[in-house]
Amino acid sequence: MDKTDKEIIQLLSQDARTSTTSLAASVGLSRSTVQERIKRLESSGIISGYTVRLSEGYRGRQIHAHVMISLVPKRQAEVVTALRKMVSVDSLYAISGEYDLIAHVNADSTDDIDATLDTIGIMEGIEKTRSSIILSTKFER
Repeated sequence: MDKTDKEIIQLLSQDARTSTTSLAASVGLSRSTVQERIKRLESSGIISGYTVRLSEGYRGRQIHAHVMISLVPKRQAEVVTALRKMVSVDSLYAISGEYDLIAHVNADSTDDIDATLDTIGIMEGIEKTRSSIILSTKFER
């Protein structure tokens, strides 16, 4: 992957619906060359898909929390599978330290976030949790 590939990826990260023609103009290559580069990035697994980015206005109305999770030894796969099925859990990270995982949770109301936290807290394989409601996002890349 070279500098131009990285530039294409950055542009697609900002707006996955950017046309190939627009990408080509931005990086100074022909449309067909950019199409080939994108196809190569997809087939090599560097680009694994495209997604929707929600507006700041919508995301700002949601309640967000980080949930640190301590697991029963050897139950991580089971817990990860259960958390993956929860729509309100949008990312999950393995971490070092006192806790084993940290989940990013979002919901439309405090009642919804409370119910989500309760569901996580009683899940088989989870020993304890510690939750922090996110008050504001200073920046996000």
